[in-house]
Formats: sequence, C-alpha cells, structure tokens
Amino acid sequence: MSAPRVSIFDPTGNVTALVEDEIEISAQSAFAAAVMERFPEVEQVGFVRLPANGERIALRMAGGEFCGNAAMSAAALLLLRRGLESDDRQRVMIDFSGVGEAVEVRLRREEKNLFRSSVRMPPAREITEMSVSVGGVEETLPLVRMQGISHVLVTPASRFFAMREDRTAAEETARGLCQALGADALGLMFLEGEAPRCRLTPLVFVPGSGTVFWERSCASGSAAAAMALSACRGEPVRLEFSEPGGTLSAESDVSRGETWLFGTTRLIEENG
Repeated sequence: MSAPRVSIFDPTGNVTALVEDEIEISAQSAFAAAVMERFPEVEQVGFVRLPANGERIALRMAGGEFCGNAAMSAAALLLLRRGLESDDRQRVMIDFSGVGEAVEVRLRREEKNLFRSSVRMPPAREITEMSVSVGGVEETLPLVRMQGISHVLVTPASRFFAMREDRTAAEETARGLCQALGADALGLMFLEGEAPRCRLTPLVFVPGSGTVFWERSCASGSAAAAMALSACRGEPVRLEFSEPGGTLSAESDVSRGETWLFGTTRLIEENG
C-alpha cells in the first residue's frame, strides 16, 4: 500500500495537515495522532475529498470539529491540484462535517503556494453567557456556540484571565467546560485590547481527537469574538486580531447572520 498523501499548510501559524486518502471515521483519530507524531509542528488534521469536477469539497476534522483555517487550506489544496495559475479570486464550497450548510471560501493566489482567503463562517447558534467556577472562584463569561465548536471569551476584566499564564489550569478548565456544554470542541479565547485591534491567545480542546493546543491562531475563535462584539453593540464590527502566529481579521453583522474571516494560508510540505 502506498504512503498516505498528506499536504501540510500554514494558515497564520495554525499548521494543518490534510489527508486525501479514504480513512474510516472510526480510524481517523488514531491516524491523525500518527500524522502529528510524524510532523510535530502540525496542530490539527483534516480528511479531505476533492471533487473531480465542480462538486463541493468534503472535509472532516479528526475530532469532528469545525475549523476555519482548515477550510482555507482545503480550498487552496483544490486550486493547487487543479494547477490554477491565475491570481483571479476563486470561490470554493466545502461540505464540512458538523456544519449544516456549505462553507464558502473565496481566495486569490498571491505567490506559488500562498493564498489570501476569506471564509464565510457558519452563524452562531447562540450568543449567551455561562457560569464558570474554578478553584472556588465563580464568574459569568461570554459564550458563543457555533456549529462544530463553542468558544468562551476571557478578558483582563475577569479573574480567570490569569490562567493564560497557568497552562495546566487553563487546559483543565477547557476540558471541564467542553464536557459541561457537550460541545464538539471548546475554545478558551484570551482576548485583550480595544476594538478594532485586539490581541487573542487561543486554547482549543477537541475531545474527539483528544488534543489540547495553545494554537498559533484560531479562525473560529476570532470569528466568535467578532460575533460577540457585534451582538453586544447591535451593529456590524470589523476586528483585527494579533495572534501568536500572525494576524487574522473578522467582520461580523450578527443581525444578518453574516460573519467573514480573513487570513492567508501557505502550502509548506507535501508527502505521499
């Protein structure tokens, strides 16, 4: 049997491996673990089926979660496979597991393996608050429930913001909140600064793959922060997030159920 075909992308530091081989869902978590052991820089693994013609891409993450950075990367992979040389903006639709509607990606090739992309993010199922209790401290924090992942926002006004420097406590909290919510994945988004420019430190736990990462960037977490602010202000917002791996931007109008995420992705390695 030939080696699996694995393409590794860098979308703002959130390094993503995409596997084109047909792997049974029950075996994907173990397969992903092997890929991440082989490529230690990889933070997440997706399994992608590219269409032969104009059909939609099918994409499933190893843990069944949603990931905007992986959507960007899968769209770029399709254009690379088709040998696209034009720098005209292209539109790609992705059937993403756990998401009820196709995800739209628009992208333009800027260099040989570099694409500037925008993703129409699935609308939030709910923007609310949840009570969080850790070590005898209890607070109410903003919660954005999305399709395939939920995010809890933590700002410097919260006593829990200190967990950004206590990784063990933060990771235990993320696991506990994910279980309490019954979410496909849970992000603790440590958010500081004033709109339109913010700093975001993302922590994401995915129970389906058993992974917990302080991610270099988080597309859905960035979108969630923009959704929460739009809901709070009752108007459209555009935010720029400085994240460990670089910069992502998000534009949200919750009243219309529309949020766009803007970033780049680059093919850095192919195997198989």
